[in-house]
Amino acid sequence: MAGRTAVIIGGTSGIGRAVVDRFAAAGGAVILGGRSQETLDAELARIAGAGGTATGHVVDMAARESIAAFFARVPHLDYLFAPGAAYQVASIHSDDHDAVESPFRSKFWGQYYAVHEAAPKLSPDGAIVLMSGAAGARPVKGASAYAACNSAIEGLGRSLAIDLAPVRVNTVSPGTIDSDLWRRRPARQRSSAFDSYSRATALGRVGTVAEVADAVLFLFGNGYMTGSTLFVDGGYVLP
Repeated sequence: MAGRTAVIIGGTSGIGRAVVDRFAAAGGAVILGGRSQETLDAELARIAGAGGTATGHVVDMAARESIAAFFARVPHLDYLFAPGAAYQVASIHSDDHDAVESPFRSKFWGQYYAVHEAAPKLSPDGAIVLMSGAAGARPVKGASAYAACNSAIEGLGRSLAIDLAPVRVNTVSPGTIDSDLWRRRPARQRSSAFDSYSRATALGRVGTVAEVADAVLFLFGNGYMTGSTLFVDGGYVLP
């Protein structure tokens, strides 16, 4: 990764942040995207303090114009990972249409337009890693649109691997991960969700952000892998 540049949108926390740390430690330069200038500034200072190289710009993954403005400031990149979506999970019975549509609006279309804007600036031997989620392959009750969104992202990855070749495009599909997102939720809710997920997996536990970040770096670097989905889910999607 030394001497290469990665755009990581959503790189100020969770899985994205773990990818940033690994990429910077390997000698790569990072262009961060985040929703808050204050958070971006703090992360850029942290990375610089650790000896890494990073710049960053504010971006809203639910707004096409914001994504376009972000990439207008990016001259060139070798890798793209854009998990920085904000959405809600709602039931088919919900009349909250904004909540129902939010996974597609932010997670699917956000990544789609990030790729659209990045593609002309990507190295021919570069790589894109999309992020879906294990619910796309094994849905949970009450999350139809969310499950469909994750499945759609995996289909998008396979199609882009053909459309953008020789640029490699793969998808990482995490299960439930002990991340900043879950740690901001009430302890009882988190414990119940973790216990339920753990019982549904072969390994009997939730994952870590480090384990997903390792998979992303693998997909960045493997020169003969494209059009695939890599499940980092402890065996959740096994029959």
